Amino acid sequence: MVYVTTADVEEARSIGRAMVKARLAACANIVPAIHPIFWWDGEVQEGEESLLLLKTPEHLVEALTAAVKDLHSYECPCVVALPIAGGNRGFLDWIATETGDR
Repeated sequence: MVYVTTADVEEARSIGRAMVKARLAACANIVPAIHPIFWWDGEVQEGEESLLLLKTPEHLVEALTAAVKDLHSYECPCVVALPIAGGNRGFLDWIATETGDR
């Protein structure tokens, strides 16, 4: 599972669609509105973003991260891979099938 924050829903949709089309992710989910509080340029800032969750196998995380960075509008985008410890085996197999055996 790769957690990505984006400037807005349109950017999340564009990146998500590109990752699924390239088979770097089997699925992209978008949470339209999140409200981050973060350090940037030496001060605490707040904003509005969208959250993009990408489902991909571990061996594609590096390629997916590079592709997301190429498409992202941020200078230093949040792209964080979170391990999947378990779950519905059928769904996990579907992720593997849709991203191919690379």
